Amino acid sequence: PFYSFKAQNPDQLYKKVKEYNWEELIQIDDTFAVDGVVNSEFFTHSKYAALKVKDSIVDRIREDKGKRPNIDIKNPTIRVNVHIEQNNCSLLLDSSGDSLHKRGYRVKGGEAPLNEVLAAGMILLSEWDKNSNFVDPMCGSGTLAIEAALLANNIAPNINRKHFGFMNWKDFDQNLFQNVKAKLINEQINFEYEINANDLSSKMIDIAKSNAITCDIYNKIKFSVNDFKNFEHNLSSGILITNPPYDERIKLDDIKTFYKEFGDTLKKNFTGFDVWILSANAEALKSIGLRTSRRLHLYNGPLESRFYNYQMYHGSKKNKYEKD
Repeated sequence: PFYSFKAQNPDQLYKKVKEYNWEELIQIDDTFAVDGVVNSEFFTHSKYAALKVKDSIVDRIREDKGKRPNIDIKNPTIRVNVHIEQNNCSLLLDSSGDSLHKRGYRVKGGEAPLNEVLAAGMILLSEWDKNSNFVDPMCGSGTLAIEAALLANNIAPNINRKHFGFMNWKDFDQNLFQNVKAKLINEQINFEYEINANDLSSKMIDIAKSNAITCDIYNKIKFSVNDFKNFEHNLSSGILITNPPYDERIKLDDIKTFYKEFGDTLKKNFTGFDVWILSANAEALKSIGLRTSRRLHLYNGPLESRFYNYQMYHGSKKNKYEKD
């Protein structure tokens, strides 16, 4: 927080906010917005608290400069966050701008594209050591494969992002930012194994390719169009992470058959792999027909989902990351 104080009612909040020298942060030509998070018996509505803070800032600057900055809720120059916990109030500046889960590479997604941060989190939860091949046989718009490529090549998320909220701050140091960015680029590595992204839909693979091109990692992923049952590879080991369909619009018998066929394919074509499956359809997962090694619960947006691990080792566990 750049400013903290105590307040027990809207008038106290207004007065304390107005004491701050807002002219140092917000210029007349700037736009700004205020968001609120409230957990207090004194303030019960976060939007009302944010409105009082906004009014106080506007009045302070108008009284000092004779003019006031405009409000822009969607894309402000400066975004202020007010956090209130009982009577403890804190004001913070949003350094990000757009949510950081928006990596900037998604040209287009499928009907229900996997959140980029969730995809990265799934890969980290799998404890993949980035010393083996990576496969997603039902990749959709390619989010898991792209996030795997970023992690495997030590490419910082949002490295090519054009704008962050802090770039609008008066004390933003462009040279420092460029030096930090150059250091991150210099720390990138060349992944020695394969990252495979396959899908039944050629349209989805085209979207995945476009996303990979935007992310500048197209040459680090092998794309293919096949039914998962016919997906061919010459890899003896690796990790497979996927988010297969679980759509409620598919009849229960059909989705159970689909998952059973997927389980049969894993046993036949992916011996030697560490397999992870994310699905919001717990009943369908039972049809996989494989013993789980780990079971995790995640939320895919509002959907409670299962993230299950199946070890398909053909030899000793220590050889699961053996390079081809």
